[in-house]
Amino acid sequence: MEFDFSADQKQLKEQVRRFLADRCDRHAVRAVLDGPQSHDAALWAALGELGYLGASIPEAYGGLGAGYLEACVIAEELGRAVAPVPWGTSIALAAECLLLAGTEAQKTARLPGLAAGRSIATLALAESPGRVGPGTVATLATRGSGGVSLSGSKAAVADGDIADFAVVAAIDAPGSAALSLYLVDLTGPGVTRTAVNTIDPTRSHARIDLRDAPAEPLGEPGQGWALLDRVLDRAAVLVAFEQIGGADRALEMARDYALERFAFGRPIGSMQAIKHMLADMYVSATLARSNAYYAAWALSNDADELPQAAATARVSATQAFQHCARNNIQVHGGMGFTWQFDCHLYYRRSNLLAVSLGALSVWEDRLVQRLREARAA
Repeated sequence: MEFDFSADQKQLKEQVRRFLADRCDRHAVRAVLDGPQSHDAALWAALGELGYLGASIPEAYGGLGAGYLEACVIAEELGRAVAPVPWGTSIALAAECLLLAGTEAQKTARLPGLAAGRSIATLALAESPGRVGPGTVATLATRGSGGVSLSGSKAAVADGDIADFAVVAAIDAPGSAALSLYLVDLTGPGVTRTAVNTIDPTRSHARIDLRDAPAEPLGEPGQGWALLDRVLDRAAVLVAFEQIGGADRALEMARDYALERFAFGRPIGSMQAIKHMLADMYVSATLARSNAYYAAWALSNDADELPQAAATARVSATQAFQHCARNNIQVHGGMGFTWQFDCHLYYRRSNLLAVSLGALSVWEDRLVQRLREARAA
């Protein structure tokens, strides 16, 4: 199979790159890293005004309705710029939950705000370190005459301190393995948020405590695990493009420095050890791109291959971004470890994205399982 983006999609990619070069340069990223704000609110609003946030959201709900391929090229440029915005949580996760399981009223009420950059959303799933699965969720949904309320705690929710609402995973009875999803307004009663420090301050996290917080059911009761599986597959593809964008930029930074830095009268890029390191970075980034392109095709066509394609893209993109970000520092030598150089911006983001949808080992296991299922079918 041969796949490439269309001329229009490549033009969109260039437009987004130029926009981010102007609005999200290293100074803008460092202003968030070093300052009190947890994201670039002005950039988030501008991305919404230009329609970039709503690329995969239908026009009926305030989006462009362009499609997932357009969302992929936008994600790649956001990753390249290490943009300090809650794109992954709001668009790749929360919006996909609404698109897959939301009622018409829920989509109409929530999606336009996300597409326009007027609101922020997140997915609150994990409650403790380690893998998330049946038996690890204790947040309890209680039904009464006033509706549904949730009580429990969610640990290290990405963008949880700035989100307006969250898709929250909860069980309907103590000890139950069945999971349901709910919409919770995080600015409403019964919600307490506590900021959590992470390796990348440009993507904030928070602990969310719920005490009889009003909630609205999302999707069919007890079908939360099945829905999350579908959402995570879609999100894995979109985030993979964010990762390959970051990997490519880290590779470019290392290459440029290797050509400019001289030692013993010649550029260090001419030295065998550096050439081999750059070649390894290029191979990992190119392999990840190939896998991500296939996953983008599967996502845009809702193909049967999507589960294994998404897992493959997630694994290779995670490995590539971490590999390129780490070796970018090595190519820069001692200077690469300093605050003044930008290497750490990509190193931080690579490690944060590596666990944003579940650790690498989780996706490796998902890939093995799905390949077995495909072979048995």
